[in-house]
Amino acid sequence: MRALLSVSDKRDLIPFAKTLVSMGYSLIASGGTARTLRDAGLPVMTVESVTGFPEILGGRVKTLHPVIHGGILAQRDDASLQELEQHHIQPIDLVVVNLYPFEDTVTTPGISLENAIEHIDIGGVALLRAAAKNFMYVTVVCDPEDYGWVGNRLQQGGLSLQERRQLAVKAFQHTAAYDAAIATYLSTSPDENVEDSIQKTVAYFFKLAQPLRYGENPHQTAGLFVPIGQEIPFVQLHGKAMSYNNWLDLDAAWRAAQDFDTPAVAIIKHGNPCGLATDSQLHKAYKLALNSDPISAFGSVIAVNRPLDAETATAMSDLFIEVLAAPEFTPEALRILQRKSKNIRLLKGQPRTKALLWRTTVAGWLAQTPDEIDEARTDWKVVTTREPTEDEWEALQFAWRAVKHVKSNAIVLAQGRATVGVGAGQMSRVDAVRIAIRKAQKRAQGAVLASDAFFPFPDGVEVAAQAGVTAIIQPGGSKRDSEVIAAANRLGLAMVFTGVRHFRH
Repeated sequence: MRALLSVSDKRDLIPFAKTLVSMGYSLIASGGTARTLRDAGLPVMTVESVTGFPEILGGRVKTLHPVIHGGILAQRDDASLQELEQHHIQPIDLVVVNLYPFEDTVTTPGISLENAIEHIDIGGVALLRAAAKNFMYVTVVCDPEDYGWVGNRLQQGGLSLQERRQLAVKAFQHTAAYDAAIATYLSTSPDENVEDSIQKTVAYFFKLAQPLRYGENPHQTAGLFVPIGQEIPFVQLHGKAMSYNNWLDLDAAWRAAQDFDTPAVAIIKHGNPCGLATDSQLHKAYKLALNSDPISAFGSVIAVNRPLDAETATAMSDLFIEVLAAPEFTPEALRILQRKSKNIRLLKGQPRTKALLWRTTVAGWLAQTPDEIDEARTDWKVVTTREPTEDEWEALQFAWRAVKHVKSNAIVLAQGRATVGVGAGQMSRVDAVRIAIRKAQKRAQGAVLASDAFFPFPDGVEVAAQAGVTAIIQPGGSKRDSEVIAAANRLGLAMVFTGVRHFRH
């Protein structure tokens, strides 16, 4: 067994190399890595001694040799092994490489372009990519943090295919970040305009899938980008081109509708649901969602989670809709909607993925997993004297799923499986309650209320009870929970704590 080691970061290298030697690995190393291993008393072959060819061009070419890359890239079938033997090449089973952090070089004060270029690693990147490509047979390690568990797994009989694949992914991420750092440095220019800079930055990992006329406002430049190797998961069937704001609202609508197992309709304005409902029949769900706030629904973006049929399309004909998205459209529904307007944007979408959610900040990129958690009524706790009725339970369960799609502070009033009032994005929770009640008007009587986070004071509960709300669902966890519960008991409300928060900023 052979292992090739060539590392810039030499943390924990010696203990890992000792583990490899104890297991019978022959070590091959380049330059400084070979010296470090030799100084530790470990047997090591230099790359030159294996290839029979010296380093050339001042060290620019070291490991770029068929003896090295043939040993890494060879599949372990008879034909490949015979070809290796014919050329006197031995397989390399483990590649341990990490790259010099290019960012450290280019942030050094006074660094010249020529000096920076000399610190661009070529051979190390090629080694990592070769080993990662051949992960079916070769283990690649680029992070010293992995030495411990990799060594343990090797001693226990070897790594699984899935583990080698995970290490390969990490290696490709390492080289991708390295290339991005180089591209960022070389593309930086004090004379470059903002639009060109944006496009270059995202182009390292994303491609421009759709140029947009402008951003949120006409003076802003914008485009829709997707990860390289992927396509937009929507096909536009009709209407004028999508705008920046259309895509933002479609994201909110699609995620909300797809979050329900039963037929659902989400009507979105400015990133928030003004109507959200489910029913056994899609056209009925649409009417319930529309009734939540028919005034705000004008000029909205709508998504459904079922093929859109003719009956639902007919029901939508009276409303001005900017964008309508569905997994499918029946031919008749498509004809109805196309006759409705030449401008309405009709999009057929794929089921949503569980991809990370990304946002930019002045500090950098934020990433998080989607707000998806399996919650069951049995995990919730009734904290008031009065238990919810079965009708209230149905509405509470719906409202709790709906409220996580409303921007914080978020309040949802629901009757059955439909919103009747939504209070979104307020700085105080009691104000969000007041807005939801004002939207619901008389329908607040007998409604249930969902709050995405705890009530810090009893005032929100008191305002809701005064409007006729009968049951509340919220995470709990406030220092004044006892006061909030006492207010609910005094006012005859049922209250449920979920223990889970659903902020959406």
